[in-house]
Amino acid sequence: MPDTQQKWTTTLTVTAAEAKLNIRGLLRMWLVPKRLQHYLRIREDIKVNGVYRPYNSTVTVGDVVTITLRADELQTPVQTYLPDNSLSLPMLFENDQLLVVNKPSGVKSHPNRTDEAGTVMNFLTAQLAPQQVQPWMVHRLDMATSGAMIVAKTPLVVPILDRQISDKHIHRTYQAWVEGRFEHSTGSFTDKIGRDPNDRRKRLINGVGAQTAETHYQVLKETNKASLVSLTLMTGRTHQLRVHLAGNGHPIIGDPLYEQNLAYFQPKRMLLHAVQLSLILPFSGERVTIDAPLPAAFSESKS
Repeated sequence: MPDTQQKWTTTLTVTAAEAKLNIRGLLRMWLVPKRLQHYLRIREDIKVNGVYRPYNSTVTVGDVVTITLRADELQTPVQTYLPDNSLSLPMLFENDQLLVVNKPSGVKSHPNRTDEAGTVMNFLTAQLAPQQVQPWMVHRLDMATSGAMIVAKTPLVVPILDRQISDKHIHRTYQAWVEGRFEHSTGSFTDKIGRDPNDRRKRLINGVGAQTAETHYQVLKETNKASLVSLTLMTGRTHQLRVHLAGNGHPIIGDPLYEQNLAYFQPKRMLLHAVQLSLILPFSGERVTIDAPLPAAFSESKS
């Protein structure tokens, strides 16, 4: 069972750009949610140079700010993943707050049961153990999709990254080989996406409970029967890229759910890869762009 008394501490040093802000303004700049700001204040769990100060106190360059979160303050329960050291996942980026992993195709993002292993979160639980850090879910990639996936190393940055996603400050770019050729080299799909009433695994354009969805595409390469496209997610609906492409006559090659025609090319995996992530690093304000190399399957002939 998770330890309800568990705590996590983050230590930050005030920069010149943050100096002369009061503590409330500092937390607002760092995108710490108001709910957590409240707990930090009433429990005196934010300290400057080891001492709690009122929220209207100003900070100066070099001040050391220590933030402590407690398990009962988190909106979602503390997750305990079984460690699995059978696969070491390649890291594309890592700092004290988060990492970006290059997820392989065929590996689930997270387990659905407490006794399940073999997922990204299980592998990272084992990989991060020497740091005495546990992984925290930020977003997921479909099992058949590979590429760049953000994972938090402390619960404090989860709502901060969630805010970046909702405010569209995290940019996600994918590449996919799809069936057919496009009439236009660039364009957008804006079909609403909902549940498929006949298959609980699937989503459908204008399905049950349809929600707005937006995907931009650019054709990078064409063969006689297929196209390599760059895809940018503007929203994050389940199976959005797969449904938008299949619903507009260009299913992703190798898609086990949405591609019906495998007569001319049968890859060993779905050819969808999260090739690039751009995000603002929590607390620093620095924007970084992280690339995930294309798998070898993307260079195989699609003629």
